[in-house]
Amino acid sequence: MELSGGPSLYNRGVEYRNLGNSGLKVSPIGLGTWLTFGGALDQLTEQNLVREAFDRGVNFFDTADVYKLGEAETALRYALSPFARKDYVLASKVYFPTGPGPNDRGLSRKHIDESIYASLRRLDTGYLDLYQAHRYDEETPLEETVRAFGDLIHQGKVLYWGVSNWSAEQIRAACAIADGLGVPRPISNQPSYSLLDRAIEADVLPACRELGLGILPFSPLAQGVLTGKYLDEQRPPDSRAADDKSNQFMGSYLEADALHKVARMREASDETGIPMAQIALAWCLKDAQIASVVVGVTKVEQLVQNIEAADRTLPPDLVRLLDRVFTA
Repeated sequence: MELSGGPSLYNRGVEYRNLGNSGLKVSPIGLGTWLTFGGALDQLTEQNLVREAFDRGVNFFDTADVYKLGEAETALRYALSPFARKDYVLASKVYFPTGPGPNDRGLSRKHIDESIYASLRRLDTGYLDLYQAHRYDEETPLEETVRAFGDLIHQGKVLYWGVSNWSAEQIRAACAIADGLGVPRPISNQPSYSLLDRAIEADVLPACRELGLGILPFSPLAQGVLTGKYLDEQRPPDSRAADDKSNQFMGSYLEADALHKVARMREASDETGIPMAQIALAWCLKDAQIASVVVGVTKVEQLVQNIEAADRTLPPDLVRLLDRVFTA
């Protein structure tokens, strides 16, 4: 059920950012649901996280149909239900398998159309602000995919579309096809990006800047490694690294070289008094092309510290140090 009343985000003092070359404004910190909502957390914790985020001016909430096979979308629906639909930006994604059939995956028109109906039903909303192609589909003609997203916008089911983890070449091709068809271009790309994962800087970031796509980094804390919790080979029992279901995505973040860099970052944190998580997030946000960093948290205190990073301006000496350490 969508509510027209409820608390408002207005006058929170948040400096919202335009998402790419669009008029859509998003909070610099966004709340994600990957690995958290729909299973890892209880419903009360999910609701408390969303309420705290909303109360502190967060208006961007990101999920996907594949997260817990739809359960994350359902959980987010319940957590957002007290708030007016117009006051938040709701994003989901399509691509990964959601069933056993040959058409239950990819970016064909059939899968996109069926997936948007399922996501809208689980989220109990009439439209998505942002619908993202979760990966590139090598088996579907790109023109078919671009047309399908354009049609969803024309139908009012989606307001904007974006991509996630696409290469510069793929993004350029999609924009060229969209221009040729006279349909809207994607306005965003959601890649993995952090001090420990800077691969997009070579070509994806420049292509997105040229084409007008905003960046919505996921894993800006490198699965929590940039908070310092895994230094000295520590793996707290309630941490992501200690969970075999979620630590499969951490990979090189826990290698000795990465942890050595993080240890130098911790020294800088101690010297400046700025928490490590805030350093990592503020480093991402110093680039105006970064519209919102998507964080995944399990505790309200983690969320609060992350949100406060949006107000941090890192000292120039610290920025230079980070660039030396994390490009070595």
